[in-house]
Amino acid sequence: MYVSGDELLALEQARLTLRAEHGMAVDRGRIVREAIAAVIAELAERGSDSELVRRLSQS
Repeated sequence: MYVSGDELLALEQARLTLRAEHGMAVDRGRIVREAIAAVIAELAERGSDSELVRRLSQS
């Protein structure tokens, strides 16, 4: 999967925030897997009202 430079920087910042503010030492891959799981679960629960549908409709 392709991630832009800006997205990679945001992902790394999220990783550092999780470590500094929440004491969680996780790698970027784990963050991505958890984010995907959360988005898929929200899509299943909310359907057309989900954040994924809203964001993809804007692009």
